[in-house]
Amino acid sequence: MIDVPASCTLPELHDLLQATVGWTDSHLHQFIAGEAIYGVPDDDDWGTQLDESAVRLQDLPTPFTYLYDFGDGWEHDVEILGPGGDQPGCVSGEGSCPPEDCGGPPGFTELLKALANPTHPEHDEMRRWAGELPEFDLTATDLLVRQVVGEVPASVRLVLDLTAGGVKLTPGGRLPRALVRQVQEQRPAWHPLGRPASVEDDLQPLAVLHDVLRDVGLLRLSKGVLAPTRAAADDPQVVRRLRKWFRPESFEGVLVEMAVAVLLAHGPRTPEDLAAAVYPMLGHGWVRDGHPMTVADVRRSLYYLSAEMRGLDLVTEDSRVWHPGASARTLLPRVANISRWVARHRTDLVD
Repeated sequence: MIDVPASCTLPELHDLLQATVGWTDSHLHQFIAGEAIYGVPDDDDWGTQLDESAVRLQDLPTPFTYLYDFGDGWEHDVEILGPGGDQPGCVSGEGSCPPEDCGGPPGFTELLKALANPTHPEHDEMRRWAGELPEFDLTATDLLVRQVVGEVPASVRLVLDLTAGGVKLTPGGRLPRALVRQVQEQRPAWHPLGRPASVEDDLQPLAVLHDVLRDVGLLRLSKGVLAPTRAAADDPQVVRRLRKWFRPESFEGVLVEMAVAVLLAHGPRTPEDLAAAVYPMLGHGWVRDGHPMTVADVRRSLYYLSAEMRGLDLVTEDSRVWHPGASARTLLPRVANISRWVARHRTDLVD
């Protein structure tokens, strides 16, 4: 049983259900409410499937059905019990999470039989494949649900607070020096040489963050004055808009998720080591200039994205070593769960 905001969208509810059960969003899903079927828009012909992105939990009747992994066929009956508490979280639960790709309910039943019986002909093979199935941990799941709901990064809150009431930009359209210096006081590591910043571009994460906040509609420029929009006063809306910046289906979105998850699971790494660890996790199908992605391509992409990741507090950098940032677990909804999976199953890729 989980306590989540009634205003969460169906994609956000999907992320919350994935975190609660312990999966990593590796397959397609749908919500079925009465005659309506909601899912992710696709170029293929999905018949009567509707776009889930604009639908909120509070719009659905109770109960409704959540489908995950159409091959394995996981079907969940979801019931809205009523108003929850002041904070999101997990109230109760039990049992073990079925592993991804175990064959659905029938396959999971057979897996449990094989694991429980050392004389079963598939016991050793299933033990190697599934490992120890973790028992439900209420404290960990409660924390995970809150992390997936998300928090506004401190760096974003800093810029929104400093621009509250409006600030006049320079003739070149950049932030004034006084504001840049105020940001530098809070983020001294953002200047590569540690010198007093004169212009916004001296703090590259700030320059990128300025552009991101305007692109996602949290800052607006009017007659040369930059100020927060109405959405910037609503923390869930701020988190929702920032998450749209890293589209989860894009290469950049997947790369950032995996990179931050590895840092959380296995600690600080140089960008070169991080690229080598992430590369095998990305899977096949990514290309650049018509050729399959290489480790070098991944490393270059991480360097290209580093200012965004630092500006959004996803990572910090110290002497060319990257560390997980303050928002590593709370900005991108899948990262915390992926990092737990990486820690359990992919140590061979990062050691």
